[in-house]
Amino acid sequence: MATAAQWIEGARPRTLPNAIAPVLAGTGAAASIDGAVWWKAVLCLLLSLSLIIGVNYANDYSDGIRGTDDDRVGPLRLVGSKLASPGAVRNAAIGCLALGAVLGLILVVTSAWWLLLVGAACLAGAWFYTGGRNPYGYSGFGEIAVFVFFGLVAVLGTQFVQAGRVDWAGLACAVAVGAFSSAVLVTNNLRDIPTDSVSGKTTLAVRLGDTRTRTLHVVLLAVPFLATLTLAARTPWALVGLLALPLAVKANEPVRTGKNGPELIPALAGTGLAMLIWSVGSGLALTFG
Repeated sequence: MATAAQWIEGARPRTLPNAIAPVLAGTGAAASIDGAVWWKAVLCLLLSLSLIIGVNYANDYSDGIRGTDDDRVGPLRLVGSKLASPGAVRNAAIGCLALGAVLGLILVVTSAWWLLLVGAACLAGAWFYTGGRNPYGYSGFGEIAVFVFFGLVAVLGTQFVQAGRVDWAGLACAVAVGAFSSAVLVTNNLRDIPTDSVSGKTTLAVRLGDTRTRTLHVVLLAVPFLATLTLAARTPWALVGLLALPLAVKANEPVRTGKNGPELIPALAGTGLAMLIWSVGSGLALTFG
């Protein structure tokens, strides 16, 4: 039976920057057009955290029952390591996603009813990433989904529910955060190419191969800093986002130098840290710049 600490580890806390960053950036974008509503920002943060934890538990459950986690290198998997039953992990995923749905409904009621469709798409995307008969995460669409849901939808949704509209600065932030989030998943899937290839999990990294996946990581990490130059048109203080550049370069080093397996774990943490620092800096710049 899994301990509380193992359940926390199974929630994959290192992925939480993917949930925090879009809310920081989206709130900054809302503030830049005088639309920040702080209690809605808090709800957006709680919603984002509940969804990503739900996604992680759903991923643990679905991969575990398929056996694709049996030889995985990386964070603890509750089902794959037989520390928790598949049913218990599935219920944890459903509980987190249900909490996200409730929080989302509050935002819908206070914003716009059409956001129900967006919320339904987010819940479906969370479950069918590795769940269902034909999970899209097994077909090379994971990075696209992450870009859309944790970039475009999360950032622009955060801006919209607070300001009542979106603008080009919000879009620039959304593209930047989406690229960072995709880079995190690219690193994860690069590490798992050997085991995913054997288990039949055809991720984008498996499709592209080792060399092109490493190139993609560089390209994705460059995108946020191009977005920073765009945001400087709103306020020169947005250039503070460039402070994350050394962290991004360091995060890319294990990828660039051909590291494999556990040696890529620092790249995962480093990419998440760069994303968080960029979002904090850019969000503050847009809020107070």
